[in-house]
Amino acid sequence: MNNTFLIDGQEISFTPGQTIMDAALAAGIYIPHLCHKPGLTPHGSCKLCSVEVDGRNASACTLPAAAGMKVDNNTPALQEVRKTLLQMLFVEGNHLCPTCSKTGDCTLQALGYHFGMLDGHFPPFYPRREVDASHPDILLDRDRCVLCELCVRASRDLDGKNVFAVGGRGVNTQIIVNTPSGKLGDSTLTLDDAAAHICPVGAILPKNHGYEVPIGRRRFDLHSAAESDVAHVGLQKTEHHDE
Repeated sequence: MNNTFLIDGQEISFTPGQTIMDAALAAGIYIPHLCHKPGLTPHGSCKLCSVEVDGRNASACTLPAAAGMKVDNNTPALQEVRKTLLQMLFVEGNHLCPTCSKTGDCTLQALGYHFGMLDGHFPPFYPRREVDASHPDILLDRDRCVLCELCVRASRDLDGKNVFAVGGRGVNTQIIVNTPSGKLGDSTLTLDDAAAHICPVGAILPKNHGYEVPIGRRRFDLHSAAESDVAHVGLQKTEHHDE
């Protein structure tokens, strides 16, 4: 069987078991995303990677690629939906980019630039969630969390510690810490853990390391969200080949 499908008319190859997202990134095609990370179980929470597959909407990060499928990724309608989702994410939390030490290295911010987002459009929620500074090396600022659950999956699947989880319902949903006290300082999280560095926004930050890389020289200062993610996947492929 010919393991290929079309994205915006371009034929790309995939290996059985690959999602549309992974196959696209491997081929150098960018599909906007926030909660996806190669090597982690797909989650499909942010919906920024929504595409049209044979005329129906689907999440590119969770849907397996199939031979002959036709995927639309760059239609005006999809781009408008993605921009609206992004605007909602910005106003749901306290994302004040100029005051955040993650600026220039924040995926949410980079996506805002990618979609030409000039304002939040919707009234801000201004949530008041607990900031947990109990850990000696790591800060947890829930006001900035976008519930991508990358930290949950990284702690469970990469670190083998299960430090984080999601609790609550509706507007009260938030990241929780799996300790009797609920405090990050009582957990086994360390600076060496993947979960301590995987956050795409400024919700989980190492203490005493802010602004070590000057603004203007950070990841998304130098490359767009699309360039950065495609280059990262290409680097992973090269490293795997060298091994």
